[in-house]
Amino acid sequence: AGVWSFEPKWDGFRAVVFRDGDEVVIQSRSGKDLGRYFPDLISALREQLAGRCVLDGEVVVPRQIAGRTRLDWDSLSQRIHPAQSRVHMLAEQTPAHFIGFDALAAGDRALMAEPFRVRREALVDAVGAGPWCHVTRVTEDPKVGAAWLDTFEGAGLDGVIAKRLDGPYLPGRREMVKVKHA
Repeated sequence: AGVWSFEPKWDGFRAVVFRDGDEVVIQSRSGKDLGRYFPDLISALREQLAGRCVLDGEVVVPRQIAGRTRLDWDSLSQRIHPAQSRVHMLAEQTPAHFIGFDALAAGDRALMAEPFRVRREALVDAVGAGPWCHVTRVTEDPKVGAAWLDTFEGAGLDGVIAKRLDGPYLPGRREMVKVKHA
């Protein structure tokens, strides 16, 4: 029951981004600070996000592979490296992108209790135009969501997420449906 939205689930590191003026923090779902591994993305988030927000999304690394742009898990996972010199080299060779799929706060307003459709509007408002930060696609048409599974298979799509448009953000709970290839 209820109206659902469908969005691609990209093959990347799930991350929560906090921006408050010049301060930007990228955190894994478990709370690990990822900023030292993605200095390029810290700069991009500072330039392309609203001045104060908390966004949920994926850190990804797109690369040209066999003539197509694909999200490359291997390049992304290599970015988690103890040597800072290697991290900076990889940041230049394989720059990271952020794909936002939910807004948890905008300005001074907490959004987790708001319905997804309100959070989605805040997400679109929070992510400015630019080459490094993106807002994931979304549709209310299940046929379009199913087509994404075929269209983006092998390009870094991990599946399609179905969310209730009237549902709140519930951390740590599976209130959405994930549809995967296998």
